Amino acid sequence: MARRSKRRGRRRFLTLLVLAALAAGFLYWSNTSLQTAEFSLVLPELPQGFDGCRIAVLGDLHSTFFGEQNEKLMDAVRIQRPEYIFLVGDLLDAFRDIPEGYAAKTAASLSAIAPTYYVTGNHEWAVGDVPELKKNLENQGVTVLSNQFVILERGGDAVVLAGIDDPNGYADQKRPETVAEEIRAAYGDSFWMLLAHRNDHFPEQYSLLGADLVISGHGHGGLVRLPFTDGLVSTDRTLFPSYTAGLYEKNGSTLFVTRGLGNSGPTFRLFNRPEVAVLVLKKG
Repeated sequence: MARRSKRRGRRRFLTLLVLAALAAGFLYWSNTSLQTAEFSLVLPELPQGFDGCRIAVLGDLHSTFFGEQNEKLMDAVRIQRPEYIFLVGDLLDAFRDIPEGYAAKTAASLSAIAPTYYVTGNHEWAVGDVPELKKNLENQGVTVLSNQFVILERGGDAVVLAGIDDPNGYADQKRPETVAEEIRAAYGDSFWMLLAHRNDHFPEQYSLLGADLVISGHGHGGLVRLPFTDGLVSTDRTLFPSYTAGLYEKNGSTLFVTRGLGNSGPTFRLFNRPEVAVLVLKKG
């Protein structure tokens, strides 16, 4: 009886060991295996010349590498043939080691694929020396939008692309409402898109600016994604957050949120793989 009991105990231990190894492997895969997701977005006011435009949206890298020098990430972006790349903040992380030259190398690789536009997230300001970071990115061909806007042209038509610095930025920085007023003064009711890092500012602020499309990150897909949820835990540790991934509408404005790519500090993803998002704009 004693031997039989010992054998049963060993079997249970080995079973638990195998299950733990499988769980650890699944968790590792969930946080390192890239997933490409394509979203077709129908916008009635989109100029005809931008029908079919492909945009890669990348957010929340948090100093993460996918492959040697991010080669897996670059391959995943390149194969999607984007016409533009939008980097929506938290390129760096305040709670993780930042590899030397990370921002410049990432910027150079992305801008070699397609014109790349960037706005800051909260973590860049926590890391510090944001002016130097912006200069490094611009030196590698990335267009930094600091409460500014530019014109994009395609198929004989034009749209406005604006980008705002994260609220963690300078206390006296230009407000998003002022940027929106400047766009209206310069271009009237033209179609315009806004790059703004924080997804959770959309319902009460960004949706009221008049932008046709707002593109954000920050939500990390809710960290853990379960069936029938919009994410389980927010980045500020509240339960069941909304506006964490995909498409939303409010106040006549459309929001797209990427689930992002990396993790901040000790956080991890579950059922929520790192995302290379591709927006395909469609004329409604």
